[in-house]
Amino acid sequence: MYATERHAHITRSLTDRGRVSVVDLARDLGVTTETIRRDLDAMEEQGVLRRVHGGAVPSRGGSTTEVSIAERTSVNSGAKDAIARRALEVITRGWRGSVLFDAGSTAAAVARLMGDRVAGTGAQIDAVTHAVPVAHALSTVPGIDLTVLGGQVRGITAAAVGPSTVDALRSLRPDLAFIGTNGITAGFGLSTPDPAEAAVKTAIVRAARRVIVLADADKMGVESLVSFADIADIDVLVTDAPLDAELSDALAAADVEVWLA
Repeated sequence: MYATERHAHITRSLTDRGRVSVVDLARDLGVTTETIRRDLDAMEEQGVLRRVHGGAVPSRGGSTTEVSIAERTSVNSGAKDAIARRALEVITRGWRGSVLFDAGSTAAAVARLMGDRVAGTGAQIDAVTHAVPVAHALSTVPGIDLTVLGGQVRGITAAAVGPSTVDALRSLRPDLAFIGTNGITAGFGLSTPDPAEAAVKTAIVRAARRVIVLADADKMGVESLVSFADIADIDVLVTDAPLDAELSDALAAADVEVWLA
């Protein structure tokens, strides 16, 4: 098989799966792992992909690259809605309690679908968020009492950050938290590009009794600049595709539930 054919297969696999591994590609294409590594190196130089431990992910720039909330909302929207619906299964019939919503496009999808879930279950929810899109989605939902945390709003994520936001979170103990992440790996945990966002996410993880992480397949195997939690700090990971063996084993060892949408 020619290199151009292998590269085309790798590109298709990245589009379909969001991440490829050296071992799987070598098996699929009937070549050595050394050949695949050379292919990935060449494709990274061309800007097609980015190398990560054991494989590659689509090129998105470096560990500090951050896409705006407006752009993220339109990317993988079907997967995000599926993840949101699966995550909302935690809200059972007659559920009463407090829910903390992180920023991000998948958390916003949960908020957007929360109205139907509340109506269908008769749940009563005290909701808290620092994210403007989440607050907008929840503000008129019957059965939800909404509190919005203040702080300096970052335009790229439309979410409040800073010392006042973190201090407010430290005084809370919600039953559930829906939290997003830009990347998750077995070794680096959950990560995000911006230190201020990371500080808020860390405070959310520490505050909540139960932490539910929302992450589509594109986030798997990705390490952004700042780690804000270890995988042992979370309770449930909701995603839309099976995990690789390394991450799956690490989550199992940390007693983290994995819910597939």
